[in-house]
Amino acid sequence: MIFPTNFLHRFRIFVWTLFDFGNTAFSVIIVTVIYSRYFTDHISGGRRWLWGLAVSLSMICAALLSPPLGAAADYSNQKKKYLLFLTLLCVVCTALLFFVQADMILLGMILFILANIGFEGGLVFYDSFLPSITSKSSYGRVSGYGFAMGYIGALVILLIVNSFLPESSHPEYLFFVRTSFIIASVFFLIFSLPLFFFVPEPVKPTKQLRSNFTYGFQQAKKTFRSLFITKEFPNIGRFLIAFFIYNDGILTIIAFAAIFAEHILHMSDKDIIIFFAVVQTSAVIGSFIFGIITDKIGPKKTISITLTIWIAISIAAYFIDTVGVFYIVALGAGIAIGSSQSASRSLMALLTPKDREAEFFGFYDGLCGKASAVVGPLIYGLIADLTNERLAILMVGTFFLAGLILLQGVEEPQNRTAN
Repeated sequence: MIFPTNFLHRFRIFVWTLFDFGNTAFSVIIVTVIYSRYFTDHISGGRRWLWGLAVSLSMICAALLSPPLGAAADYSNQKKKYLLFLTLLCVVCTALLFFVQADMILLGMILFILANIGFEGGLVFYDSFLPSITSKSSYGRVSGYGFAMGYIGALVILLIVNSFLPESSHPEYLFFVRTSFIIASVFFLIFSLPLFFFVPEPVKPTKQLRSNFTYGFQQAKKTFRSLFITKEFPNIGRFLIAFFIYNDGILTIIAFAAIFAEHILHMSDKDIIIFFAVVQTSAVIGSFIFGIITDKIGPKKTISITLTIWIAISIAAYFIDTVGVFYIVALGAGIAIGSSQSASRSLMALLTPKDREAEFFGFYDGLCGKASAVVGPLIYGLIADLTNERLAILMVGTFFLAGLILLQGVEEPQNRTAN
């Protein structure tokens, strides 16, 4: 049966967004809401810096691997192959977290690090499909659709976990907590599969004269020099530095939001799950609305607006003393997180040269996206342990301010309607 071209185009975009729908189960259950607190409270004995260290180490590994893997994928036309391997790595290690119990600090850190490498590394190849499934004039809204689907997926998985998680006084409560890790892994696996069956690999002619990995590392080194030393692509280099800094703030908040809610406002597990379900709803709205706004005013202006919101959120969080106010601030954070990440991906897609998408997204998602999370979480954990979490969250605001200032030096491509 032959389907109209327009139908196939929309169907592939939908299938692409399903991967976002599924992979956010890992982000919300493991990184943000459940495992982060389970590890901090029951595995590491309350030492928040160990959680910050685990996040930082996983991001360092993902940052170092992503650029050469991206270049290798471009060279070999095997983006889906690399994405499948990293997805399975994340899914399997997430499921194995079920066996991590009290005082298993090393195992808990290793499995999380491997799972997060799979999750973060896979985003390089997932994001690099964006230029091949739509035109430049639609980057903003399609990217927004992906993030919106991701937050819908997060909302769904939170509701599923909340439906079977008993009260914390239940004698088998921690068993149900650990079961949520398996649920997250299965959820990710199921909704990631359609992309591998229905979204085609972007085809381009290549001459395979060297091994994929040899070429990948050589090309990544060459690209690094062209971006940050010889400045062959100065505009992309400036954007990546700005993104490196402000994304550090975003990832730090994601890693410690639930811990902040528990320690500062003494919210229960059930309360935190419901709270983040509300936040995911606002993130869906923000992704859709700002996706359209991005195509109207451009991603640079959109990012500037969202970073201003982030600065205000960081300052407001310092003064929070009631759950009601926390909800108001968090709703703003939900809108800002989806829109800032979506607009950033759109701007990178506009700036990226054709046929080098995975390679350049390797630096965007990898070196700058992942390595940016090395500094923030570790500093947050240390400040929180040495002083308090209010000062730690205020520190995060400086990342948004610095990123906003540096972003103003980026020149946005004018011809956004060209295919």
